Amino acid sequence: MPKSKRDRPVTLSKTKKKGKEHKEVIVNSIRNAVENYKSIYVFSFENMRNLKFKEFREQIKPSRLLWVGRYPMRYSQAYKVSKFLCGNTGLFLTNMPKEEVESLFNKYEDYDFARTGSTATEKVELPEGPLEQFTHEMEPFLRKQGMPVRLNKGVVELVSDFVVCEEGKPLSPESARILRLLGIKMATFKLHLICRWSAEDFELYREGLDESDVESA
Repeated sequence: MPKSKRDRPVTLSKTKKKGKEHKEVIVNSIRNAVENYKSIYVFSFENMRNLKFKEFREQIKPSRLLWVGRYPMRYSQAYKVSKFLCGNTGLFLTNMPKEEVESLFNKYEDYDFARTGSTATEKVELPEGPLEQFTHEMEPFLRKQGMPVRLNKGVVELVSDFVVCEEGKPLSPESARILRLLGIKMATFKLHLICRWSAEDFELYREGLDESDVESA
């Protein structure tokens, strides 16, 4: 009698957890970087966009951008910045002059379409009437997004005024899709400097932060 397929052994592959060896690799990487660069900055970001971030990385070469947890910095001479590594933050290691770094970060920003859950920066309302920017094939899709539309002689039109989003309120998935179709960009990808460390000094950029907090970290 042939064996049932249910009796066949199943091999489950196990994925190794990132442990002590992984942490040591990160620590060594940071130590080496600290030795090669004069200054370390902690920065935060708004509305991260991977493509835009890659473009920014190209602009700042041969400086380095690193994503790390707080623990590695406690084992390096740059432990002072460890307290500020949490949430949407990273490290910028460079030999660039301070003024050049500050100018680079302060000026860099890029606009993109807002995602679901983002806060609307303005009220967007469409008046009753034809929506000539949309083809007739779009009418079913627009209706699924909650828009009160119909076809009138092959032209998509709103049968009543329609509020896409309200200023200060989170965007629904439908609102985010409609804004994209309308070409309205509400998300701004920005980078903000938090602090700077060098062998000579330490500086805070963010208001409301106290250097004594760093000393106790």
